[in-house]
Amino acid sequence: MAERYDAIIIGGGHNGLVCAAYLAKAGLKPLVLERRPVHGGAAVTEEIAPGFRASIFSYLMSILHPRIQADLELKRHGLEIMPCSDMLAPLDDGDYIVFSDQVKRTQESFARFSPKDAAVYPEFDRFLTENAEVFRKLLWETPFDPTRRDWKTVKQMFGFARRNRKYADKFFRVYDMLTMSAYDFLSEWFEDDRIKAILAYYASIGTFAGPKTPGSAYVIMHHVMGENAGAGGWGFIRGGQGAISDAIASAAVESGAKILTDSAVREVRVVDGRVRGVVTSDGREYEAPLVISNAHAKLLYLNLVGEKHLPEEVVREIKGYRSFSTAFKANLAVERPPQYSCMDRALKDGALGDWTYPTYVHIAPDIDYLERAYDDAKHGWYSSAPFITPVVPTIVDDTLAPKGKHVVNLFGGHAPYELKGGDWAVEKDKFQKNVLDTMDRFAPGFSSDIIGGQFLVAQDIENIVHLPQGHIFQGELSADQLFFKRPIPHYADYRTPIHGLYLCGASTHPGGGVSGINGYNAAREVLKDRGTRSAMGFAVR
Repeated sequence: MAERYDAIIIGGGHNGLVCAAYLAKAGLKPLVLERRPVHGGAAVTEEIAPGFRASIFSYLMSILHPRIQADLELKRHGLEIMPCSDMLAPLDDGDYIVFSDQVKRTQESFARFSPKDAAVYPEFDRFLTENAEVFRKLLWETPFDPTRRDWKTVKQMFGFARRNRKYADKFFRVYDMLTMSAYDFLSEWFEDDRIKAILAYYASIGTFAGPKTPGSAYVIMHHVMGENAGAGGWGFIRGGQGAISDAIASAAVESGAKILTDSAVREVRVVDGRVRGVVTSDGREYEAPLVISNAHAKLLYLNLVGEKHLPEEVVREIKGYRSFSTAFKANLAVERPPQYSCMDRALKDGALGDWTYPTYVHIAPDIDYLERAYDDAKHGWYSSAPFITPVVPTIVDDTLAPKGKHVVNLFGGHAPYELKGGDWAVEKDKFQKNVLDTMDRFAPGFSSDIIGGQFLVAQDIENIVHLPQGHIFQGELSADQLFFKRPIPHYADYRTPIHGLYLCGASTHPGGGVSGINGYNAAREVLKDRGTRSAMGFAVR
């Protein structure tokens, strides 16, 4: 006989765990089913070499929202946020630029290259902060369907307009961020291409775009909306990113949720347009009137539900949802941190403040470097000189490596999911050499310090955590795949055409990143549909 629960969450990634925690706090009994042996999805910490542990996919903490941290009492459940240094950007000539959340320090670094850019930076920082405030507000909104004219939707649109009326004068700023290229947007402020690259870099992280691609300006904003310490709000979690998932899971279980690993869902059972439960790959059946999927929207609709239960328009739209990835990730056990050519000069200048070594680095010395990396991928091949974010969490976290040794995470692009005229089985080692050659170019001898580790391209990411085409955001962050079009029109409000079936993963608004907001918003809509008034401090509109 099938076990019965109030709700079933498919996928134990951080958004699924957040959703389960809030539902449990509201008095429901949710079951979380996770395919892998460990919960956490892309926010996990695992061994990469004997004695070395690393954040395998997600590798920095930025947008895990303080509201969720407080609601779920994550500090009490073991969450410890650790500082990240200012970002250091090595240049080809042995020089460097520092990007800091301290405006004066960034301004001083910019002044060495362009007094004009340094002078305008405080105004730009204010502009970015004001825009971030707008986008941060929108994170918590449930997208409405602007094509509908029923009273419920009109009420939703009126409420949206009322809540956000003070931002009306910023409409054109928001529009610019959604439509302009990062390069054009930044060129309205700065003249030096090395300085532009400091922020344009964010526009390429995790997305198939270059700094001159229309719409890439928004991706800058998505990455700098964090509200924690460090440049752009970045920080580390003691114990790695898996500690985030562990803390959320602990909070969920304490409130009454149940979590099962090694429990891949094979089918979502639908009868007469209503969800009835799920069946796992080993034949176990679980019944519930509510099923909330943290899996990628394509997997839910096309694999777990099936086209026969869906309107043709939904099938057509979800098949067109873009998630082609060009990201790669390397997790390395090393003898010592990268020895950047610019380090002696940076330390002599006092550019790192109280830090004696940078935890957070961007390798992309100018705009053309970023654009060339994208050009290679645009034509179907991997970058000959990839952009790279090396981070060294073991500078502040002694739990990840033996004493005196270190872990280095390398993340960057571009390495297309599919190669034109090539096969990753043949080309992966060659691309890895490109990555290490690039590291050696800016940090001589780095590759000879490697003890062991792993190197992942998009196909590996897809195979391990079931992200279609390995896209870390479960879909491109482009204007046609945001807000009321994410993942598809008419069903961006966390609901689906199937009664009782919801989405809570990164393929919903507000997109990817370890924020927990997708899971929070989905839980709010589930409770709203049940007529449940929340006792956890969030409004059920």
